[in-house]
Amino acid sequence: MLTRRIYFSQLALDARIGILEHELRATQPLHIDVEVDIDISQPVNDHNIQTVLDYRLLRSAIVEECTQAHVNLIETLVEQVADRLFREFAEVRHLKLRISKPNAFSDCAAVGVEIQRSRND
Repeated sequence: MLTRRIYFSQLALDARIGILEHELRATQPLHIDVEVDIDISQPVNDHNIQTVLDYRLLRSAIVEECTQAHVNLIETLVEQVADRLFREFAEVRHLKLRISKPNAFSDCAAVGVEIQRSRND
């Protein structure tokens, strides 16, 4: 089966995440990088968005999942986002998802967690 990759690079948002006292009181920035491989089920019609997976829908699901509630661990959040993308988008076959905290440490650009998952895993 043919696939197409949709990706987001450093999608930036503020989320309630963490177990430290200051993380429990305020949001903090997250950066999200995701690559989503989808099945190509029909040719692209340049005049019909219905012939492709609208990446606005993917973005909306990612943002909502990351901002709807406080999550203690980034490992939990990355799993929740992956689960949601597989649940809501049947055409997703494989994804690579990285969520990072750019302000976690002053001596590095970011720290985070990355997973790769396929629908059949």
